[in-house]
Order: sequence, then structure tokens, then C-alpha cells
Amino acid sequence: MRARNVLLASGRRTPREEVGAYRVLARVSPAAYLPRLSKALQQLSYDACFDDLPEGCLALREEAVAAARAVDPAEPARADLLYGALDTCQRALYELGRRAEGLAMRAEMLAIGRAQAELSGDPAVNGLSTWAAGLSEEGRFAEAADALTEWVAAILPDGPRHGALAWSMLEWIAALRDAGRTDEALAALATLVDMEAADAANDRGPMACHLYAVIGYARLLDDCDRGDRAAAARQEALALLTELAATGERKSWSGYQAAYWAVLLDFSGADGDRPAPGEPRPPSGFVPMQWSPDVRRRHFESLDALREDVDTLALRAVEDPGHLAELVRLQRVLTIRSSVHGESRTHLFADRVRPMFDEGVDLARRLSEHRPADGNRTLARSLMDRSTFRAATHEFGPALDDFRRALRHLGEAG
Repeated sequence: MRARNVLLASGRRTPREEVGAYRVLARVSPAAYLPRLSKALQQLSYDACFDDLPEGCLALREEAVAAARAVDPAEPARADLLYGALDTCQRALYELGRRAEGLAMRAEMLAIGRAQAELSGDPAVNGLSTWAAGLSEEGRFAEAADALTEWVAAILPDGPRHGALAWSMLEWIAALRDAGRTDEALAALATLVDMEAADAANDRGPMACHLYAVIGYARLLDDCDRGDRAAAARQEALALLTELAATGERKSWSGYQAAYWAVLLDFSGADGDRPAPGEPRPPSGFVPMQWSPDVRRRHFESLDALREDVDTLALRAVEDPGHLAELVRLQRVLTIRSSVHGESRTHLFADRVRPMFDEGVDLARRLSEHRPADGNRTLARSLMDRSTFRAATHEFGPALDDFRRALRHLGEAG
């Protein structure tokens, strides 16, 4: 009776009061109150009082999973309820570094998604992308690529009508490349370029995203020793930048282009960013919010130490230019990590990372003077990095200048 009175009383109830009431009533009328208990527990776990109590947060979410499991399997809403409870719980497990248990919950989410897809006849299986991100963090790239291949095959026929398509394509392309399936990655990236071109031509998407996709395509072609095709892609990018510098975007767009740029920049720098042996790594192609919490925290907490390493190596490079190549690599890692982190947190990221792109160009120029044979190509890459950054901040004129200089250095590099 007291529990019912809490729920029937006028005035606003706290999440804690609701959980207490539902715990009592779920024993009396489980069919009616177990689903409400599961959702209320999840809501309570987000309370600010648990910000510094991750174990308490996990306990609530585990209880939410248990409540969802206890719902009658014949209840039609049970699958969605359990999927949501597992999703919140796996995040808490990853937050505490209990990665194997978190990945196991993602596997269970995928199993639920498959069962639902089979019942509905929908080829798009919920949970594939989350499962693939977890696999990629563990270095299981072939499995991640297979999962995303299945996911994209299911949503690609819907074309631009599927809002997640472009982002899913980025995830898929990165997984294919990480798995060593470069021909498939190139074909997928060519498809993405065509999609972005069609969207830009029909005013369904920004020209800037088309530009970033083309430049990413050229980089991957270079990595795969397809120099002629890479040169053609860069000419396409040059034409796009020339138009953007002259007229800007054809219409106003929301700010998601910067996130799109950051994912492609991170993807292009993945080879140079070497995680410590045995440590999970951020999944290439995914936005930071889709990384597991512990990987995201470790990745971005490393920025200060990485800055110290760059500064230390810079002092050595003054006396011995032989350190320049490693300095350029490490400084680019710092720049990309800072860009991805800053873009995901604040609109002021541009002011914070602009000096890093300038620094990268200056270091690459020193390397090209010291070692022209490979330094010119490195300088071209740094200029293109800064060009895309400037485009992401709508500085299209300076972006075009950098891009033209990059093309000249590539010509000198042969």
C-alpha cells in the first residue's frame, strides 16, 4: 500500500522513490511492474550522485538487466526492454575496464537483434555496429569487417533515406582496411564518394563532406600504390575546393561536417598511431561516442604525456635532424588525437588545434629540407591535413592555398 501511495501521490517523485516502489510492486504484479522497474533503475543510474560511484551505477544496471530477463518471454516488448538494459549495462562494464563481460553483453544484444530481424523480416540487424566496434577495439578486425559488411549490405539499398548510411560506410571502410581487405575498402570508399557527390549535387548534403571523402579516397589509393587514380582524385578535390573558396557552400548546413572530417582524419592517421602491445585501441571509422568508455578515457588522457614526448623529441631533433621523421609522426598523432577529442567536446576546438596543424607543417618542412627524397611527400601530407582542417572551419581560401602547395610538393616528390 505504501508503494502504491508513492506512485499515486501528487507531486513529483524522485527516481529513487520510483525504484523503491517498483521493487515492491514487481513482486506482487511482475507482469505490470518488472518493465517499469527495469526502466526506472536505468534512469536512476544516470543520477549525478553516481558520477563518482561507477560500481553503484553498475549494480543498478545489472539489476535492470535482471528485471528485464524476469519479464515473461511471451511479452512482445520484452526483447526491446532487455536490449536497452543490456546496452546501458555494457557501458558501465566497459567504464570499469571489465571488457570481456561488456563484449559478452554486446554479443547478447546482437543475438536479440537477430531474433527480432528474423521475426520482422527486416534484414537490418540491431547490434551489429556496436558488436563490430567492440571487436575492432580487441584487434579482431576480420570479424568486425564481416559484421559491418552485413550491416551495410542491409541498409545500403535504402540509400540516403537511411540516416546512418554515411557514418556506417565510414565504419565499414575502416574495418575493411584494418582487416587487410584493401580492394574492398577502396571499392567501398569509391561508393561513398559517389554518394556524397550525388548528395552535394542535389543539395541533400554539404560539398565539404564530398571533399573530405575524395581526399580520404586519394590517401587510401596512395597507400595501396594506385598513384594514377590518387592523382585523379586529388584533381577532383581541387575542383571542389576551388568552388568552395569562390562561393562557399550552396546552402547552410548543421555542424556535423566537422565530425565527419574528424573521423576521416583519424582514419587516415591510424597507421601512425600505435597502441601499446596488448592494449585495446579506438575503433577506426567510429565517432568517439561509439568507443567504449575506458578506451575513450585512456586515449584522451594520454594527450598531456604525448605532448611531453613531442616536446622532448623536438629538443633532440634540434641537435640531431635524424629524429625529425619520428618527431613528425608523433606530432601528427598528437594533432589528430587532439582534433578528434576537441571536435567531440566543444566548438572551440579550432582555436586549440590550429597551432598544432601549423606546427606539423613547419616540422614537415624541416624534414623536407633535411631529407628531400621522402620529406616532400610528408610535407604534402601535412599541408593536406591543414587544408582539410581549414575547410572544416570554413576557411576555404586558405584551405585551397594549402592544397595547391601540397600538390606542388607531390609533383616534386615524383
